[in-house]
Amino acid sequence: EVRLVESGGGLVQAGGSLRLSCEIFGFTFDDYAIGWFRQAPGKQREGISCIADNFGRTTAGNTYYRDSVKGRFTIARDYAKNTVYLQMKNQKPEDKTVYYCADDFGGCCRYHCGAYSTSTRDYDYWGQGNQVTVSS
Repeated sequence: EVRLVESGGGLVQAGGSLRLSCEIFGFTFDDYAIGWFRQAPGKQREGISCIADNFGRTTAGNTYYRDSVKGRFTIARDYAKNTVYLQMKNQKPEDKTVYYCADDFGGCCRYHCGAYSTSTRDYDYWGQGNQVTVSS
């Protein structure tokens, strides 16, 4: 069974840091792009970061970020633990929401492998979500 399990959320003070984890079960880990998304109540789910699959191509392992988090968030893959991390630094109040990870077989994180895509449409399986709260 394919499962993705998020963890590491919680309370963080504005300006502080928090690391989310996405542990993956049931498929070949490096054949999939892994994306991080977030969705606040009443808002559309939006992609914030992605790490490409590890196929033998020029985009293998590339990382991508939404402009609003670029320079603050870092995505990384730990092959030994079958886990993708999202290190979030300099947290802002607008970062308060539910975060999700998802997988995309053979994904390059990009719309037709062009620009980085924040769309949810190419992702096959999703974690249950993990709450992040940013206090002032």
